[in-house]
Amino acid sequence: MERKYYNPQIELLPRKELKKLQLQKLQRVVRKVYQKVPHYKEKFKNAGVKPKDLKSLEDFKNFPFTTKEDLFVDYPFGLLAEPLEKAVRLHTSSGTTGKPKAIFFSEKDIWSQAKLIARSLFMSGARSQDILQNSMTYGLFTGALVMHYGAELLGMLVIPAGPGNTERQIELMRTFGTTCIHMTPSYALYVATVIQEKRLEPGKDIKLKRVYLGAEPYSEETRKKIEKMLKVDVFNCYGLSEMGGPGVGFECPAKKGLHIWEDAFYVEIINPETGEPVKEGEIGELVLTTLDRTAMPIIRYRTRDLTRFISEPCPCGRTHIRIDRPLGRADDMFIVRGVNIFPQQIENVIMGIKGVAQNYQIILEGYDEMIVKVEIDRDFFDGRIERLLKLKEEITEKLRQAIQVRPKVELVEPGELPVSEGKAKRVIDKRTL
Repeated sequence: MERKYYNPQIELLPRKELKKLQLQKLQRVVRKVYQKVPHYKEKFKNAGVKPKDLKSLEDFKNFPFTTKEDLFVDYPFGLLAEPLEKAVRLHTSSGTTGKPKAIFFSEKDIWSQAKLIARSLFMSGARSQDILQNSMTYGLFTGALVMHYGAELLGMLVIPAGPGNTERQIELMRTFGTTCIHMTPSYALYVATVIQEKRLEPGKDIKLKRVYLGAEPYSEETRKKIEKMLKVDVFNCYGLSEMGGPGVGFECPAKKGLHIWEDAFYVEIINPETGEPVKEGEIGELVLTTLDRTAMPIIRYRTRDLTRFISEPCPCGRTHIRIDRPLGRADDMFIVRGVNIFPQQIENVIMGIKGVAQNYQIILEGYDEMIVKVEIDRDFFDGRIERLLKLKEEITEKLRQAIQVRPKVELVEPGELPVSEGKAKRVIDKRTL
């Protein structure tokens, strides 16, 4: 029997009713953390607010933010709002910049997040007869397990492939007729390249219809490149460990921004310097509040992801607010010769140039010198120096126009740059400070 995870009573709920539902849930979660989490009670006291002060959504901006530093207070159990014995799963962030952030799930939390994934997959067109190859990292990272549970809830056959071993990934696709795959964008580009090199025909040898990308920022040009190479629909899936992993936001087939499921999350975009709400359409920092989580609710979490609201109605008819695919994290930005640059700006340029392969790397060294290494399609290395020089100059000039800095561009052969099976490391900063 077809399992339909489409609820028009929620997904098409008029904005006025949706906001009313959010206020009710916010009031409940604020009371809970005030009563059960000493850290939040102290933060509320320092901010001069109490749960009774939350009488409208407008009042919520007076409540304090939660930052990643707060997650380390009384680490690892300090933000639990339920006894530890009610938690049934632990996930953590990568911890690449220090100790990881510990996020606890109750049984209800696990299935709430799985339902959001099932809703998201159904929205994209996936059905129970589809086969999902899950090529994200299983383990403490939320990306794989949360997607796995949601896809199974929808009734899909799930292949828990994990990342890497590209030959095996392709063999699994061919043997079992994989129709959907979940992976990082950088690895998806690499897999698509190998499929092309093997001269496998999309639609015949490879049955993929949909690719779900997450875990790292990527550009619209990268999406188009994967869609063209594999003849698939590519959907962006947004989430973060602190909010429960993937399924926080998802693209519908219109692909005009990510719907944030507002029955489960309260969404704000603020000026990262002042903390005040940005004007409609302006880019700012995404702030999220969990509305349904029981074990570890989080209030006004500063994600550091930079995006903007899309206010016009979505062609799909869903009323839940949309955001642009995040430009990147505030932490990802680097400065060269006084100019603020995001890796995604560079990716957006080079992936739209004919002759560029799937991989690139940005190296910062010396005194504000930027080197962009770009892998080139194999047929460009045919001995014609003039052709390479012309391509190099095209990349250099288009980057200069886009980022207002003229980088040094180096063209390298396919496979020369390291391939990441997880989150790609695009920037290597060797500058002496």
